[in-house]
Amino acid sequence: MTRTPITSILRHSLAALMLATLALLGAAAPAAAQTRAAATSGGLPDFTELYERQSPAVVAVDVTQKLKASRGMPDIPEDDPFYEFFKRFGPQLRRGPEPQYAQAAGSGFIVGADGYIVTNAHVVDGADEVKVTLYDKREFPAKVVGADKRTDIALLKIDATNLPKVTIGEPDKLKVGEWVVAIGKPFGLENTMTAGIVSAKGRDLPQENLVPFIQTDAAINPGNSGGPLFNLRGEVIGVNSLIFSRTGGYMGLAFAIPIDVAMNTADQLKAKGKVTRGRIGVVIQEVSKDVAESLNLKQAGGALVGSVEKGGPADKAGVEPGDVIVKVDGRDVRSSSELPRIITAIKPGTKVTLTVWRKSATREIPITVAEMTDEDAKAARGGPTPQKDKAKPNRFGLALVDLTDDQKKDAEVKSGVGVEAVAPGVRGNVQPGDVILALVARGVTVEAKSVAQVNDVLAKLDKGAVVTLRLKRGDNTFFAALRPVAPDTE
Repeated sequence: MTRTPITSILRHSLAALMLATLALLGAAAPAAAQTRAAATSGGLPDFTELYERQSPAVVAVDVTQKLKASRGMPDIPEDDPFYEFFKRFGPQLRRGPEPQYAQAAGSGFIVGADGYIVTNAHVVDGADEVKVTLYDKREFPAKVVGADKRTDIALLKIDATNLPKVTIGEPDKLKVGEWVVAIGKPFGLENTMTAGIVSAKGRDLPQENLVPFIQTDAAINPGNSGGPLFNLRGEVIGVNSLIFSRTGGYMGLAFAIPIDVAMNTADQLKAKGKVTRGRIGVVIQEVSKDVAESLNLKQAGGALVGSVEKGGPADKAGVEPGDVIVKVDGRDVRSSSELPRIITAIKPGTKVTLTVWRKSATREIPITVAEMTDEDAKAARGGPTPQKDKAKPNRFGLALVDLTDDQKKDAEVKSGVGVEAVAPGVRGNVQPGDVILALVARGVTVEAKSVAQVNDVLAKLDKGAVVTLRLKRGDNTFFAALRPVAPDTE
C-alpha cells in the first residue's frame, strides 16, 4: 500500500482552498452590483446616489407679486384652499416705498433640456415676476407658458439649453409602502431631500375629482410645492402639491399629483397654451352597497347617473338617470370618482362606448365626447312647501305629501311626491323639500305619482329590503338608498 506524504495532502488542500476562494471572488462582482438592490429590499435604502443624480434637475422657483393694497396678503379668498398657506408662509412683505410686493417660494423640476420646467399652478398664480434658480446657482427669469388650476400644474420656460432633466416614471406601477423621496425648497432651504413611503394611492380630495392624488408621509412643507417626488429608481412619479396640516407645517400627510396627469397637462400647455377636457353631460354619484343591492348589481362599483344634461352627449346617446356606467371603452370604472378622470382625459370629438347597467342587464352605448367648459355648480333651491297637516311617516321614516300643480311647475317635474319630514334614525341623503321622482327595488323602477302609491310600494317590500329613491333637490337629481327604520310605524 502506497502512502501519500502529508506535505502532498497539504498542497492539494491548499490548492482546493485557493480555487474555492477564486470562485467566490469571481462571483463577488455581480454580488456587488446587487448590493444596492438588496439594501432597498431587505434593509434601509441609500439615497445618496439618487440625490447626486437627480438634484441638478430640481430648481427653486421664486415669485414676486405686486400687492393691491399697501399692506396685507395677495387678494386670496378665505375659502381658497391655499389661503392658510399664504397666510402663514407665502407672502413676506418687502416694506418700503410704494408699490409693495409679496414674495413666495416654491420648487420645480426640468422636463426639457431646452428650458421647460414643471411646477404647481398655485406657486405662480398671480405672479408679476418668476425667477428660477438652478442647482449650479444660475438664475433665470421664467415665462409662464400656461397654468391649469384644475390639476394645479404650470409650465415654465427659461432661456437655457443643455440642461439636466428628470426621468418620467409610471405612477400606475407605484405600490403602497414603496419608498419615495422629495427634493425641493421647504421654507426657502434649497435642495432639501426628505424621504418616506407611499401611504395611499388614488386619494380623492374635497372639491377636486380630476386628480387621483398620491399620499405620502415624506416630509413636505411650504416651499416644496411644485417639486418632484421620486421613486428609488430615480424616476419622477409625482408633483408635490398639498399638505394636510393644522399648524401650517408637516404633519405626515402630503399629497402629490401623479406625473402622468401632470405631464398630460404640461404637454397640452406647451402645445396650445391651455388644457382641453372631455365631458359627456351627466351628474353622477357613488354606488353604495345598498344601492347596488336595489339595482341587482353583484357588487358596489361604477358611477350611478343621477341626472342627464338635456341636449348633452349622454342625452343624445340615450343614457338615462339610474344607469350605472361600469366601463368606458372596456376600461373598468371601479368608483364614481374614476369616471371624470377617464372622460376628461379623452380628446373632445372622440367616439367611445359606455357599458351601462340598466334593468338588471348590461348594454353598450356609443357616445361622442364633447369639450368641457368652465361651469359653476348651480345652488340648490327649495322644494315643495310643507302642508299644514303633518303627514305620518311611512315604514322608511318619510312623511310624504302630494304636490300641487304649482309645486310641480316650480320643481319642473311632471309627477312626483314631496318629502315633508324625515324621522330620526333615517340613514340616507334625504331631506325635507326633496321631490321623489321614482323608486328602485330589486332592479325594478316605479315612477312616483302619489303618496298613496309610494307608501303602498314601500309597504310591500320585505322587512330588510333596500329601496333606492331618485330625488330632485333644487336643480339636481340624484339617488339615495334607504332601509326601513320602523316597520310598524304606519
